[in-house]
Amino acid sequence: MLEAISIVKDYKGQKALNYVSFKVNLGEVFCLVGANGAGKSTLIKLFTGQLTPTTGSANIDGYSVAGDFNAVKHKVAYIPENLMLYGHLNAIENLDLFCSVSNLKYTTNELSLFLRQAGLNEVHYSKRLENYSKGMRQKVGIAYALAKKAEYLFLDEPTSGLDPKSIIEFSEIIKQLSKTGITILMTSHDLHRSINDADKIGIMKDGNLLEVIETDDYTHSELEEKYMNYMIN
Repeated sequence: MLEAISIVKDYKGQKALNYVSFKVNLGEVFCLVGANGAGKSTLIKLFTGQLTPTTGSANIDGYSVAGDFNAVKHKVAYIPENLMLYGHLNAIENLDLFCSVSNLKYTTNELSLFLRQAGLNEVHYSKRLENYSKGMRQKVGIAYALAKKAEYLFLDEPTSGLDPKSIIEFSEIIKQLSKTGITILMTSHDLHRSINDADKIGIMKDGNLLEVIETDDYTHSELEEKYMNYMIN
């Protein structure tokens, strides 16, 4: 599982995270919500080895990411808010390139299957990614996670800038990935979609994790009221 243990992260004397602790069980979708600067993306970067905590620990399967990321990096896939892919290459070529970096070798048919499982329409496989929308680029990233057989998927603001149709499609993909046992930690400003997509929501403000909520225990209106009370007070 994923576990944050009393994580503190200081930036030049300012606390980006203030003793944050939570657990995400296997196959769960856990969404961190809150305003800009709440510390959501910092947590994602700690779990993906891009940052190290000042104190505390971000653990995956019992391993400290900061102390032994090599033990778990093969289990991890990360899709940032703006996924950097090669615009002059098509989807198959991009996926093949990223797989080769991870010492993974697949046939064109196998790569196509991963793209199909990620929800990308087959008519786009041979098109250059410079013509792709953000939602289509994310599907290539998810295809890589599938090719890597990642057990943990980290998503930073995945629905930011997507049109309503793409948001609904992305939600369906998240649910399908969760059903296969993939554990997902993501950040979002979209409380409505988070309520629909996540098993648990962590409300963050000013580097503090204020509460972890199981979405099945609340109605949408109750969750929205709770969230707004935290943001106002």
